[in-house]
This record gives sequence, structure tokens and C-alpha cells, in this order.
Amino acid sequence: MTPTESAHVGEQLAELRGEIRTGFAKVDGALALLVQRGDQTDKDIDELRQDVEALKRNRWPLPSLAAITGCAALGLTLYEIAAR
Repeated sequence: MTPTESAHVGEQLAELRGEIRTGFAKVDGALALLVQRGDQTDKDIDELRQDVEALKRNRWPLPSLAAITGCAALGLTLYEIAAR
């Protein structure tokens, strides 16, 4: 190998190293973005889970209120019938 050939190979290796570093930087940036999106998705899922749990806790009075209203209507009807 002549000195010019080895210098040329050295230049190509340096250029290749630079391209590899650039590629790794792009991959690192893409992975960081994916991790950030995953974290945001996990946070959104947790918030939705909390909202669903709150809705489950707050829905129980509705059937009870319907039963109470039905009983009150029955009671008023029986009172009216008995009052005649």
C-alpha cells in the first residue's frame, strides 16, 4: 500500500465514522421521541382509568334514586286510592 492509498483509506474511514455517528444520533433522537410518546401514553391511560373509576363510583345512586322514585309513586297512588 502506498502512502497516498493509506491516506485515502484513512479519509474514507474518518468519513464513515462521521456517517455512523450521525446515524446513531438520528436513531437516539428517534428512540428518545418514542420513549417520550410512550410515557405520555401511559400518563393518558392512567388518567382515563381514574376517570372511569370515578364514573363507576358516582353511578351507583342512579338505580337507587329510580327505586325510591318508583316507591314514592306507588305510595302516592295507594294513598289516592285509599283516600277515595
